Amino acid sequence: FFTNSGSESVDTALKIALAYQKARGQGGRTRLIGRERGYHGVGFGGISVGGIVGNRRQFGTLLAGVDHLRHTHDLARNAFSRGLPAHGAELADDLERIVALHGADTIAAVIVEPVAGSTGVLIPPQGYLQRLRALCDKHDILLIFDEVITAFGRVGKATASERFGVTPDIITMAKGLTNAAVPMGAVAVRRAVHDTIVEGAAPGIELFHGYTYSGHPLAAAAAIATLDLYAAEGLFEKAIQLESVWEKAVHSLNGTRHVIDCRNVGLIGGIELEPRPGAPGKRAMEVFHRAFDAGLLIRVTGDIIALSPPLIVEQGHIDEIFGKLAEVLATVD
Repeated sequence: FFTNSGSESVDTALKIALAYQKARGQGGRTRLIGRERGYHGVGFGGISVGGIVGNRRQFGTLLAGVDHLRHTHDLARNAFSRGLPAHGAELADDLERIVALHGADTIAAVIVEPVAGSTGVLIPPQGYLQRLRALCDKHDILLIFDEVITAFGRVGKATASERFGVTPDIITMAKGLTNAAVPMGAVAVRRAVHDTIVEGAAPGIELFHGYTYSGHPLAAAAAIATLDLYAAEGLFEKAIQLESVWEKAVHSLNGTRHVIDCRNVGLIGGIELEPRPGAPGKRAMEVFHRAFDAGLLIRVTGDIIALSPPLIVEQGHIDEIFGKLAEVLATVD
């Protein structure tokens, strides 16, 4: 199903999950489960299942029937992990708590980002996604991966699902689909989900959902050209080849002033800074401005520096990024 953004992809995926449950005679399954510190766009559905407090508090009660898993960020046990953290697979068991509270027969779907980006590069613990998949299977709940950030090479494969060896029922996509040259998103579903909705529908419209510009010819042309370039230039493979170089560069900041964690997977890195007392986010924002003045554009979220370079990045660029970042960090109180 084609959309025009990641936000639209998420709301589409949630509606597909509800339509699927109704089509198979499980219309009582209307509850949607997100995760703390998750980001799923700015639609009402995405904000509701999202777990960023600041995004939620301005808009009232949002969707009813939503609950949230615990987040997986655990500095005490996993600080300075290289790749997937060793501790935290058991946090997936929080789904059992929610099932016990609400009943599995009320839950339509669980939605998570395989790697949470907007809340600071939160990398899944070893075995966590596999355990979540098993629990969803146990309770007959759909599993949605929001791959708006992770799809199309960011973790070295076409999807994080492929990289981590866990197949969800629904995947949301956007960003890398067209290299953001033209707005486009998409939702992919298992064949069984598609067939249940289509075959269970009355004659006429199978899914009461759609956008004026879904599958726009310009966006489709951009997507095809982008996918062709990924293949022709071997950019997914290049991301895997550079992963060890990137990892070494990320962790070169271990021991740098104010740095309390470095973490990485694929071509994604997170550098967490110790917050200033009474002024969370101020230190990282100062780093952002000083880095910009030095010719380096980074992203900060709270007191976390989130890094995700273009897939065409070279080793020299990586050295320059972290050289400048180290210089900037040394100047910030």
